[in-house]
Amino acid sequence: MSSSTWQLEAEAPAGRGVTARRFRLGNGLGVIAAVDKRAPIVALQTWYRVGSRHERPGATGMAHLFEHLMFGQTESLPPGEFDRLVERTGGESNAATWVDWTYYRLSLPARDLPLGVRLESERMQHLVLEPAPVEAERDVVTNERRERVEDDVDGWLDEQLMAHAFTAHPYRWPTIGWMEDIRALALPDIRAFYRTWYAPNNATIVCVGDFDEAELLAMIEAKYGAIPPAQLPPPLRAVEPEQTRERIVRAPKPIATDRLLVGYKAPGQDDEDWAALEIVATMLAGCPSARLYRQLVIEREAASSVDAQLTPFADPSLLRLSVTAARGHTADEILAVIDGEIAKLVETPPSAAEVDKAKAIAETDFWTALVDVDGKAEALGHYETALGDFRKLTVIAERLARVTAEDVARVVRAYLRADRRTIVIAEPEPEGASDTEGEGEDDDPDEADAVGGGGAIS
Repeated sequence: MSSSTWQLEAEAPAGRGVTARRFRLGNGLGVIAAVDKRAPIVALQTWYRVGSRHERPGATGMAHLFEHLMFGQTESLPPGEFDRLVERTGGESNAATWVDWTYYRLSLPARDLPLGVRLESERMQHLVLEPAPVEAERDVVTNERRERVEDDVDGWLDEQLMAHAFTAHPYRWPTIGWMEDIRALALPDIRAFYRTWYAPNNATIVCVGDFDEAELLAMIEAKYGAIPPAQLPPPLRAVEPEQTRERIVRAPKPIATDRLLVGYKAPGQDDEDWAALEIVATMLAGCPSARLYRQLVIEREAASSVDAQLTPFADPSLLRLSVTAARGHTADEILAVIDGEIAKLVETPPSAAEVDKAKAIAETDFWTALVDVDGKAEALGHYETALGDFRKLTVIAERLARVTAEDVARVVRAYLRADRRTIVIAEPEPEGASDTEGEGEDDDPDEADAVGGGGAIS
């Protein structure tokens, strides 16, 4: 390793006994290396700072389309060869796209790390984008959209929530893209997207497992050092206007009982309040004794499932509550229970014991995700790419551990407000009703044409 080629920028713990170190190559490529020799395997992931938020209206779905295209033909690999080479090692390959990032993951025997580096460098710079492979993957994506959104009520709920909760921020459109946009993406625009975003100065390679750090850096320098940086667009500074009144969407769907998705405006993951709201989400639906789960599923038997999620986005997003009603119960009845439990938290701060239990659950989930090399690599890549520094991993953990009952009461008052929430309700179709897929009723018609976002696509 040449000290003049690589710059060591930062290092920090990445779990017990493992230290992650970030290096930078002269062309801007970032590398996070974390040696963990407990098993002869490696997780090699390439994270690109491009997701659905980096698209524009009329061209949504581009980032997700590339998640598919990147497994195709390159200048030196015929179609299907990428996957065949990985499978021969006994390893696995996959990818995911969300709002703030796209990443590609390889899980390999340690001895095959050089192959992984070669494959990833090849598709960063030599992907073949010709009409035949592009159209084949476009068909795959349009079929995926039909299955995951248009023929799936939960997918529809998710998409409509983001579409109506956001009116200006690009989180409002779905990661998979709108169908008409996917079909209209032009080949010159697809090629321009690749040249712009799939560049070393927009990427971070994360390697966790059994390897020699100096050898890894030498391999990466040999395969990536000559790739020129791209001219990246200026950082996106999108600000969502403050929501001042409740928004509600209802639509009939081919389901047996009501389904409800509620989104409360919440801060981005790097905000101090995010950790306290993560504890709130756990207190509401993180275990069988959680407040909403106990009330709705166990005591009232009004719901068959209750879930809460605080989205880990770079910019302000949502704390989401998802409920499937039991037979004989309605979404409005469930909303009344939700409002009642939130009012209790506002009026009477939770006990220290209840908060400590929720913290134990949340912290256990947090650290369990880092048990294996793939989980460590994914966490390091996410915090580096979405929040700008892999060391935010330990910052978030420390914030979770510091949350108090007073913090919980404060953030519930500040964020879980009816005037800052969006509600999407799917109701059973009347018997004999015609298909009304996609139709709905919105109490905020000026914003009914907003476009929406979805969950991570993989």
